[in-house]
Amino acid sequence: MTEKEIGKVSGYFAHVGVAAIKLSGNLKVGDMIHVKGNTTDFEEEVNEIQIERESVKNAKKGQHVGIKVPEKVRPNDVIYLVE
Repeated sequence: MTEKEIGKVSGYFAHVGVAAIKLSGNLKVGDMIHVKGNTTDFEEEVNEIQIERESVKNAKKGQHVGIKVPEKVRPNDVIYLVE
């Protein structure tokens, strides 16, 4: 399996378990992502993507999105697309 960087975490909302991500690549529902940082390292299937609190099926490079994550993430954690 190969991994390609597609974004960075810009924030984390603990009360809802959502990571705010600035995309540098495309992302769609069903994609497998790998979140990696100094203290973060997990893989997760993307079940939902939100832009401005609206659910979308896919997002493009340059957009800011929110996705639910199973554990805490930190600013500048890198998001990789697992291919």
